[in-house]
Formats: sequence, structure tokens, C-alpha cells
Amino acid sequence: MKIPKTTNFFVALLALSISSLTLAFAQNKAKDLMNKTPEERAKFQTEMMKNKLSLNVEQQTKIEAINLNYAKKFEPIIKSSDSKLTKYKQAKSLQKAKDEELKKVFTSSQYKQYEKFQEELKGKLKDKM
Repeated sequence: MKIPKTTNFFVALLALSISSLTLAFAQNKAKDLMNKTPEERAKFQTEMMKNKLSLNVEQQTKIEAINLNYAKKFEPIIKSSDSKLTKYKQAKSLQKAKDEELKKVFTSSQYKQYEKFQEELKGKLKDKM
């Protein structure tokens, strides 16, 4: 059975609309997250890692402490009026240190999953720019 071209057009339009809504939701979520306290951001990050990486209870406790520590360190960068480039350099340096701490808590498999997830996020951010 052949599908009419108008139906294909509307399906494509619907898919485009849904993906635009998803992107808008993700952008709003990121903005909302920036307006949260360091404690709220750390809790969000920990929950996300718990779900994506299947953390055990001991790991979750350690990860929560690491996330809170770095959320507090990121706070001045987020609130800063420095240039985007300066903020990027500061954030990248902090993220590298955080990743080293996380690596000590994750299993090698979990860390690989974490890195993959980070790359996906970077790709999404680049697409937004």
C-alpha cells in the first residue's frame, strides 16, 4: 500500500515538531538547573547518575558528596559576569578534576558509560549553538 505524499509530509512535520519540543524542553531544563541551588543541582546529578549507571548504595553516597562539592565550586562560575570563554575554561578545569574523583568511585564499565553520556551531552550542546 502506497502512502500519499501529503501524509508523508504531515508525518515529517509532526516528527520535526516533536523534536523541537524536546529540544526546547531540554534547554529549559538546563536553564532551570542553573537557577537551582548547588544542593539541588548535586541531587539532580546524583539521581541521574544513579539511574544511568546503576550505582550501589556506597557509590551513591560518595558520588553525592563529590557532586555537592563541585556544585558549590561551580556556583561562582555560574553566577559570574565573566566572558563565556573564561567561564568555559574555569568550568572545564573543574570538570576535569571532578571526573578524576568520579573515576575512583565508578567501576571501569560505569566510567565508560559516564564518558559516553558526557559525549552525548556535549553533542547536544554543540547542536544548540
